[in-house]
Amino acid sequence: MRKELICHADTPARAVRAIAVEVSLSFDDGFALRFVVDGAIGDIVLPPGDGQLVIADSGTGGLWQSTCFEAFLTEEGEPDYTEFNYAPDGRWACYQFDDYRSLLRSDDLAPWDMAVERSDAQYALRVEPGIFPDTGAKLALSVVIEEVDGTKSYWALAHPPGKPDFHHPDCFAVKLGAPGAA
Repeated sequence: MRKELICHADTPARAVRAIAVEVSLSFDDGFALRFVVDGAIGDIVLPPGDGQLVIADSGTGGLWQSTCFEAFLTEEGEPDYTEFNYAPDGRWACYQFDDYRSLLRSDDLAPWDMAVERSDAQYALRVEPGIFPDTGAKLALSVVIEEVDGTKSYWALAHPPGKPDFHHPDCFAVKLGAPGAA
């Protein structure tokens, strides 16, 4: 399934035209995400080079302060959730919350696989966390884009009223089904 993200009205992007996330599920690999950014890719804070990733050995905090791709996973009707952050240079973070913005702990759940595709007009980051969510799990998807001039835009499936808040329950807008039915 492909989901289009919405730019928060208070943080307009200059370099990015659109961001979509392709969500897939399989019995072998769990869920996978492919974040696709369309726009003037050279104007976005991304690592130089051809997009080869060196996945960090351990989690790194504060990734959302620059370009960062995020997923939040929860079970239907439960207050706890897991947050995954992926930086375009291979750094990552994973956090467990027991309720809205109530951090329980950071986890050392390294991403199972990350890959990048890059051109002048498109950047794609594919992430396979190796997580097998229960049927009925809910997913929130978001991206922070930092442009080289310092402009930041915040993208999500849905935005609650007020400032950008990816942890808000309204952002958990994708319900995952059985593999092949996502």
